[in-house]
Amino acid sequence: MSADEGTRTLVIVRHAEALADGPSDAERRLSERGHADASAVGAWLASRGISPDHALVSAAVRTLQTWEDLADAAGWDLEPDVDESLYAAGPETALDLLRIVPDDVRTLVVVGHNPTVASLAQLLDDGEGDLDAGNRLALGYPPSATTVLSYDGDWEHLADASASVVAFFVAGR
Repeated sequence: MSADEGTRTLVIVRHAEALADGPSDAERRLSERGHADASAVGAWLASRGISPDHALVSAAVRTLQTWEDLADAAGWDLEPDVDESLYAAGPETALDLLRIVPDDVRTLVVVGHNPTVASLAQLLDDGEGDLDAGNRLALGYPPSATTVLSYDGDWEHLADASASVVAFFVAGR
């Protein structure tokens, strides 16, 4: 590990509920409930004292809207790193994107799509974290599902079963 070793926080968020149609899939917007749920996620994260210093967000409209609503509700003033490749990324590609996050980032929020974000959260889970949160994670990853993981190490070394689930939240449930 580098001199920057220590616990990091990773927050993996599935975009909130979106409308069923749009000009294209990437242009689908959040529903009214989606906006409310994204705000609830932000309020929940703020209540846990989470304040990211980096955010990686898919370039799709619904993920960008989810980020805007949750960041506003959490009181964060952070411009996200909008990544086109996260839109269609599988879990391994998403993991590769996390591995190139700058070393000085202590808390990272990722807003993406299923099945990738659910698979990523499950892939990273070492099974040694909060038992209830881990069980809820295993039961499904509906819109606005949010997993908070704790990771000891540098981002470049993030690997399967290397992080502990600390908390799991789904707005409105």
